[in-house]
Amino acid sequence: MELRSLDGTVTLEGNLVAFDGAYYQLDSAYGRLTVAAEGVSCAGPGCPDLSSFVAEARIAGEATVAEGLLPALLAGFAQDRGMALAGPETTGEGLVYALTRRDGSTAARVVVAPGTSDSGFLALLNGDTDLALTLRAPTEAERRADRAGAPDDPPLIRRVRVIGLDALVPVVAPQNPVDALSQAELAAIYTGEIDNWQALGGPDAPVALHLLEPELGLAQTFATAVLGGAPREPAAGITTHASALALATAVARDAYALGVTAQSARGTTRSLPLAGACGFSQGADPNAVKAEDYPLTAPVYLYLAPRRLPQLVRDFLAWTETEAAERVVAEAGYVNQSLTRTPLALQGTRLANAVAAAGEEVPLAELQRLVETLGHAERLSATFRFADGSVDLDAQSRASVARLAAAIEQGAFDGRRLVFVGFSDGGGRAEVNLRLSLRRAETVRAAVLAAAEAADPDRVTLDVDAFGEAMPMACDDSDWGRAVNRRVEVWLD
Repeated sequence: MELRSLDGTVTLEGNLVAFDGAYYQLDSAYGRLTVAAEGVSCAGPGCPDLSSFVAEARIAGEATVAEGLLPALLAGFAQDRGMALAGPETTGEGLVYALTRRDGSTAARVVVAPGTSDSGFLALLNGDTDLALTLRAPTEAERRADRAGAPDDPPLIRRVRVIGLDALVPVVAPQNPVDALSQAELAAIYTGEIDNWQALGGPDAPVALHLLEPELGLAQTFATAVLGGAPREPAAGITTHASALALATAVARDAYALGVTAQSARGTTRSLPLAGACGFSQGADPNAVKAEDYPLTAPVYLYLAPRRLPQLVRDFLAWTETEAAERVVAEAGYVNQSLTRTPLALQGTRLANAVAAAGEEVPLAELQRLVETLGHAERLSATFRFADGSVDLDAQSRASVARLAAAIEQGAFDGRRLVFVGFSDGGGRAEVNLRLSLRRAETVRAAVLAAAEAADPDRVTLDVDAFGEAMPMACDDSDWGRAVNRRVEVWLD
């Protein structure tokens, strides 16, 4: 094929590699080049027929999401473009959806390969998909394989979008009297150390255990987050299920059953809050999941291939960050990432936790300063979390940076004051934790400022503060409890 600039001054020759409706990719004497179609004319047998061009996209990964949330998002995207979504048609490639114009012609094909987070990452690493749909972060082996295959491209942790939020929850039948479980109790139950409901305050009856199949992303999250600290064998007789819906159906029928599944697919079962030995308890309500206050939050990830994505995929990714997409996510039973506000006056449990945890290292004067600083403010749902001793943000927190920056650019907080407030876990000396929590708050503020490039700095005030250990969200007696406590909150004054 030959590409010629519209003024005729530049000509490129080569073999067509791909065309996505907006850009040509060709192998030329200068290497592989990407050229915008709107700036050139095309001649030769390799030129695509622009009048009948059908865009294509490939998505592989978690079946629970690929067959639930994803079709709803594709339908919403099609409607936003004045098109309709047809399908799926089952083929040898997978589930094929078609985006059709009003005249019935096909504008795009989306091939979805439902499977697991493992299969999604494998397809991505092999170059067989544009997007990997997963319910877990990549393993170290997957990160190494990605770096080896694409050493000059951004790493996997930088090629990810969070399109929705779910939560991993313990579930029981509605008539089961147990009202909460701790992480330690969950671990003991699923390793066989506790096998009777009587040990949990229930009836004298054996616990019938249910889990998702081990290759599913949520099952892997459970194994890491709940069982990871205990090198013990799983209990005997656990019934595994290929889908969250099948697990919920089985547990709902058995008054003595216990399952761990997705909050979005718990069906008629009752999800139990996670309690700690120190008395803190947290359920998987939308605000807690959105702020990652619930310790087993499960983001829905889209990992991107390390190459220029088709125009259709780029347009879809941009649409997933709109308010219309957030509505679709909520309607599908997931938690969206839209910013919500909660005044301190409605956070009595958090204040009670702060009072209960106070002591020599967190004096009354510091709690009084906290109430004075935040008493007339509202907490935004965007919350930022860190690894132990680190100032590196996790994937969900990086997504929150982008959304908060966009809201600032759009003038959502004009004339107001945003305070980035750092908190820590209780490990180590209080004065060290206070300094670290302030440093984390400054890190988040800097990240938001860098992302909000189009914002007018005179229209909104961005401040930082820190209270260290003063307001714990969970007990410090477990890794996940400490992780919940290490955070930066955003308060609107």
